[in-house]
Amino acid sequence: MTYTLEDMQNRVDAYISQFKEGYFSPLSLTARMTEEIGELAREVNHHYGEKPKKQSEPDQTMEEELGDVMFVLTCFANSLDIDLSDAFNRTMAKIETRDQNRWTQKEEGTD
Repeated sequence: MTYTLEDMQNRVDAYISQFKEGYFSPLSLTARMTEEIGELAREVNHHYGEKPKKQSEPDQTMEEELGDVMFVLTCFANSLDIDLSDAFNRTMAKIETRDQNRWTQKEEGTD
C-alpha cells in the first residue's frame, strides 16, 4: 500500500493517540532518532563497508531500518505539529534554488 506523508502522519497519530503517554518529548525523540540512524548506519556498514555481520547477529534490512527512521521522524513532526509535506516542499524549494548549478547536469535523453 502506498501512503502520502499526510497518510503516514495520520496513521502514526492514530497509533500514538491510543496511549496515555502520547508522544515522547522532543529531547527523547531526538535520542530515539539518533539510535535509529545508528542502526541504519550499522546496516549500511555491513552491506557496503568493511565490517561484515557476525553470524550471531539477526538479519535486518536497510528497508526495515529506514522504516524505523521514518516512524520516529513522523512521531517527531506530529509531536511538534509540523506538516511533513510542507517541510519537505520548503526544503526542496531551497535546495532546487541553491544547488541548481552545483552539479553536472545530464544531457537530455541520457540516464
